[in-house]
Amino acid sequence: MKLEDEINTDKFLSDHHRAVINIMFTANWLLASMNTILEPFGISEQQYNVLRTLKNNKGAPMKLYMIAERMIHRTSNVTRLVEKLRQKGLVNREVCEKNRRQVDITITEKGEQVLRKISPLILEQQKTINTKWSQAEAETIGRLLDQVRS
Repeated sequence: MKLEDEINTDKFLSDHHRAVINIMFTANWLLASMNTILEPFGISEQQYNVLRTLKNNKGAPMKLYMIAERMIHRTSNVTRLVEKLRQKGLVNREVCEKNRRQVDITITEKGEQVLRKISPLILEQQKTINTKWSQAEAETIGRLLDQVRS
């Protein structure tokens, strides 16, 4: 469906303006789709991002700043996210013995189990999206979005 139909307008200042609005609208649409998948597990997409970051670190403990550097949402309050995940038993949070001001965060077995349940659902969502673009189109979209941020 065209953006104009989705947001019930045909007035844009320029093609560039339309493109920016389309990126924002589509990002929101993707996040809503992801939140629909995550909701039954009781975690937000930011919390999912923390869990994936910890899992990708192959069991090695991470500091809060390391997690923050890898977040998609750079404005996320990582301390709060980690605490909520800790309360759910999905991560461990331990004071570093060498420096009491630092905290080591690791994913728990329960956290890994949750990711194993979520991963096929996320992959299915992505597969649906992937069928809409060729490999070349996906590369072009990725390159153009990288240009926007550079």
